[in-house]
Amino acid sequence: MIEFELTCPLSREPRQKEIDAKAGGLYAVLVKRSIDARKEPVWRYRYEAYAPGEYQPYVLPEYRNVTGAEPVIVVGAGPAGMFAALKLLTLGLKPIVLERGKDVHQRKFDMAKLSRSGIVDPESNYCYGEGGAGAFSDGKLYTRSSKRGDIREVLQQMVDFGASKDILTDAHPHIGSDKLPVVVENIRKCIIGHGGEYHFGARVCEIEGSAGNFKARTADGREFCGKAVILATGHSARDVYEMLSAAGGALEAKGFALGVRVEHPQEKINWAQYHGTWKPGVPAAEYSFVEQQDGRGVFSFCMCPGGILVPSSTEDGTVVLNGMSNSARSGKFANAGVVVQVEPEDIPGGSPFRLMDWQHSVEMKMFDYCAAVRAGGPEIRAIAERAGLRLRDIQADIPENPMAAPAQRMEDFCLGRLSKKMPETSYHPGVISAPLHELLPSIVADRLRKVFPRVKIRNYYTNAALLLGVESRTSSPVRIPRDPQTLQYVSAPGIYPCGEGAGYSGGIVSSAIDGIRCAEAVAENCL
Repeated sequence: MIEFELTCPLSREPRQKEIDAKAGGLYAVLVKRSIDARKEPVWRYRYEAYAPGEYQPYVLPEYRNVTGAEPVIVVGAGPAGMFAALKLLTLGLKPIVLERGKDVHQRKFDMAKLSRSGIVDPESNYCYGEGGAGAFSDGKLYTRSSKRGDIREVLQQMVDFGASKDILTDAHPHIGSDKLPVVVENIRKCIIGHGGEYHFGARVCEIEGSAGNFKARTADGREFCGKAVILATGHSARDVYEMLSAAGGALEAKGFALGVRVEHPQEKINWAQYHGTWKPGVPAAEYSFVEQQDGRGVFSFCMCPGGILVPSSTEDGTVVLNGMSNSARSGKFANAGVVVQVEPEDIPGGSPFRLMDWQHSVEMKMFDYCAAVRAGGPEIRAIAERAGLRLRDIQADIPENPMAAPAQRMEDFCLGRLSKKMPETSYHPGVISAPLHELLPSIVADRLRKVFPRVKIRNYYTNAALLLGVESRTSSPVRIPRDPQTLQYVSAPGIYPCGEGAGYSGGIVSSAIDGIRCAEAVAENCL
């Protein structure tokens, strides 16, 4: 096998004669495609070429009919739960998937209510429901966790269930929030078609038993039995941590990241990243950066080119934001989380819930500020006066939607001044001018204010950029400790904490890989 590369203008793909000439008569396979924009932007294609009979295509394990097989309870139908269930099929075990929310199509109606009217369904929203939080956040599939498992198994399954083949070779693959629901639904149909089970509206509130004989009870009184439990509940299922703690289970505080959602006009990011050469038809530009400030990482997270901002609250009285993009990434705006790493030692106390409680308090503070602006009390009048504004300047055009987000232009945030006029935004519930430099915890705000001016992206630091608070659901602030060899919960053998909610992954692919690993561990102990 030999490797070679080809570069092409962004306007075309490599021609077959170019590939054949480089391959020298061998069978060429494309393994990676990326955009190189360090100078004149070009496509860069990397190939592997094989002699006759040398190339062995990747083949997925076969799904088995598990109608009468030993049952395994899978709590959660996000990436970790779905791919754990698929793996159980190949291993001859019957997955019983319990999802607290609705199916991927029905949950769209609840998300629409959240965006349009601020009505939060605590069981069906951007975080809860089939497909998990990743189903409506662009479907980014880039991961660095390849040492934990075979990424090909995840990506090839995605393709088989409806994703574009481009995800097998793109350097930063994504599916798009418009197409991922079909993939998610096809995964469910495959699991059910091979004898597995799916149950929606099944929020698990109690797990009892021991290895080989577990029973899970749901809030509506249903009971499900299984030989083992794969706990794949996602990073926002706070009630699951409380359930485990109430039963005497071990939990640990875990570092996570918190900050703001940053929105730029997409044309500014295109201009910066393509050195002013972007043309229609060329992919919308992305960006990423990592900085160190005062001993903590400050980095961009979940970048959505051509995307929109969405409300991700899972309960009333909080404001939480996320971003999403459709497959075309053709929207007017680019958004990304820009967040600061927060470690357990940053938050005083000894409770494993202290970072989770702190996270929750920040989310409530965002909501309370917007409510206070509507009420127009003395606290808001004082904020306006400190900024040299009148109360009515802040109260002008206040959105009625209770999910409206506090917002501030980037330069104003860094200079500590209130923004009098808000730019256009993709965030449907609307924004309210706010002193985010005061509302955010100082350990976050101070670092962001130092980092934004020095981001090495041309014209990134600009008052055309809008900061919205808060981006807080980056990962779980709690870890469910498990044995590193058996992957079983240290407090209850036979329970396998899995994915983002357990504190062992971050993103769709790494969560799916962790789900596969846990399914393999279950099979090793159950068969």
